[in-house]
Amino acid sequence: MKKLAKFLIIFCAIILFVGIGGCMFFSKKLPDGVKSERTVEIIDKMNSALNKAAWDSTRYVKWTFMGGHHYLWDKEANLAQVEWKQNKVLLDPDEVKGVAYAQNVKQEGDQAEKLIQKAWSFWCNDMFWMTAPFKVNDPGVRHELVQDESGDRLKVIYSSGGVTPGDIYIWSFDEEGRPSSYDMFVKILPIKGVSVPWGGWIELPTGALLSTKHEMKGMGMTIENVKGGMNLSDVDLTNDIWAEIR
Repeated sequence: MKKLAKFLIIFCAIILFVGIGGCMFFSKKLPDGVKSERTVEIIDKMNSALNKAAWDSTRYVKWTFMGGHHYLWDKEANLAQVEWKQNKVLLDPDEVKGVAYAQNVKQEGDQAEKLIQKAWSFWCNDMFWMTAPFKVNDPGVRHELVQDESGDRLKVIYSSGGVTPGDIYIWSFDEEGRPSSYDMFVKILPIKGVSVPWGGWIELPTGALLSTKHEMKGMGMTIENVKGGMNLSDVDLTNDIWAEIR
């Protein structure tokens, strides 16, 4: 029995060592950046290419992330409906509060709070994947210019907000100013500097551009069923579903 325990300890140590070594081998070094007025030019060009003004004026948005998380969003009021499996949460992301349902039954107490926290966690991640280019000037965000063989890139540092404040993204752009990829230096990933393409650009009826495909080697993330507009009918609604939490 002692030999088995010793073997398991050694085996676990080897797995841990290999895992740490692998993460260090595949991770990129966080590139140095400098403060520069060039970052303002890069952001302005991106905002123009994606028609951020149209995005800002778009009131309602609907989408599905990775086939399993379904969202409806009143941007003006910043209220969301988050659905997954047999759960539904009417969510106020700013206050992290709302109303939760499981199998169409309204939940109370701890069970409701668990679903609300889960919905908020999904929201922070999935909404970011769709709207990240429009969030580079959020409160608490800092910018630096990275210059290397890839050209001028934008280093975006989130000092607050979301589930994992402190995350850093290094954006690259095409000639038109649209994001082509970013390198992720985030707490949730053990490998640092993972590069993620931004593609599958679509245009909402309001004129705003959104990326719907992030295809990496071995996996891909898709955003589907995207709709947006100024009226409830533009996102297939006939009534104000958020009346319960306004």
